[in-house]
Amino acid sequence: MSSKLTFRNVLKPENVITELHWSDIRFPTSLEAHGSDAMHKDPDYSAAYVTIHAGGLSLVGHGLTFTVGRGNEIVCAAIKSLEPLVVGRSLVDIFTDFALFWHSLTCETQLRWIGPEKGAIHLAVAAVINALWDLWGKIECKPVWELLSDMSPEEIISLIDWQYLSDAITKDEALAILHKQYPSRRERIESVKQTGYPAYTTSAGWLGYSNEKIQALCREALDDGFKMFKVKIGQDVSDDIRRLKVIRKEIGPDTPLMSDANQRWDVDVAISHMTALSEFNLRWIEEPTSPDDILGHAKIGRALRPLGIGIATGEHCHNRVMFKQFLESGAMDYCQIDSCRLGGINEIISVLLLAAKFGIPVCPHAGGVGLCEFVQHLSIFDYVCVSGTMEGRVIEYVDHLHEHFLDPVVIKDGCYMVPSLPGYSGEMKEESRAAYLYPTGSVWKTLLDSQ
Repeated sequence: MSSKLTFRNVLKPENVITELHWSDIRFPTSLEAHGSDAMHKDPDYSAAYVTIHAGGLSLVGHGLTFTVGRGNEIVCAAIKSLEPLVVGRSLVDIFTDFALFWHSLTCETQLRWIGPEKGAIHLAVAAVINALWDLWGKIECKPVWELLSDMSPEEIISLIDWQYLSDAITKDEALAILHKQYPSRRERIESVKQTGYPAYTTSAGWLGYSNEKIQALCREALDDGFKMFKVKIGQDVSDDIRRLKVIRKEIGPDTPLMSDANQRWDVDVAISHMTALSEFNLRWIEEPTSPDDILGHAKIGRALRPLGIGIATGEHCHNRVMFKQFLESGAMDYCQIDSCRLGGINEIISVLLLAAKFGIPVCPHAGGVGLCEFVQHLSIFDYVCVSGTMEGRVIEYVDHLHEHFLDPVVIKDGCYMVPSLPGYSGEMKEESRAAYLYPTGSVWKTLLDSQ
């Protein structure tokens, strides 16, 4: 089967990118402790938001990358620095050799110095790439998960920048993974449309919530059909025990419960702390130590797996190379891709293939602003084309800010329902973007004037 992308005849040479806009959008979630954890006590969920316009098209690509407030302006400045690499480029050229275009953004000879492929500049790449995938889906009149699922294995492989990966996975190995699932992909599409994709909720377990609020939110989530929960931990052991007792009393002793320390501990402290919490039947501990410490995660995993606790990480993994090391060294039991930390879908596909090779389930990080909307597409694609299974897999869900999107996630009985509108589901309502533009939007003017 040819790897040449032949089904994009709707595009013409004159469809050249004419404008790339960026906006600093922030939501004051810190006012009610939404998103609070052991390291981020006052997050204001924010988006460095991108729109892309092309000549001859009425459609607009919408994308974003996620931050938690201060520093969002730095990512917007990084997006501005990418503008000369994007404006003037033909959509035909981009989409027929997307890997080459992706490489041109991540390996620009001067900008790469402030990465490479990490930090604010890589977050900026994610926003641009996410907007391009949204535009591509709209052009093809398909949601992004379907756009990807309709590609041949060879076409999927052509999307990836393979630099630095060949020692862990070759193109032939990746093709074999994709070809294995290709004949039966339609069956899985019908299946996931019927059942949805399983989710767990973090909304009940933020660190800044009172016992009463946790109890009420647990009951509400159970009523909504959620069968899996996650709790934020990382303060002193006695306080974590208190909160875990509250949650276990509400959800029962056997309901899957995950924990997240958000990078709070040194390695030996993590082992000691989690050993003390092992009585609560925790499926995993997420980010127990520095997200860059591969050897530390491996050591924690060796100590905790006999207690039934796995290691989940990846939310802050900079790039595919870091995931390669985590996966190959056995330092993670659950692979938590992030739709905005990595450089967009192209790089994420390489991590999905690496995880499939090493037999590690992918359980994306979500929540924030737009992350739930994005990652549903990624997990559905993983199920349909890469892993072929939902076993051990689940998507995080946080019940915040979905009302600001034109195509918000739909949760039914604790599962993500398959999105059907064209694009990547990340387009924010125009009135929301205007109200929460920082610092001049109406919401922020009111808040800042009152201080």
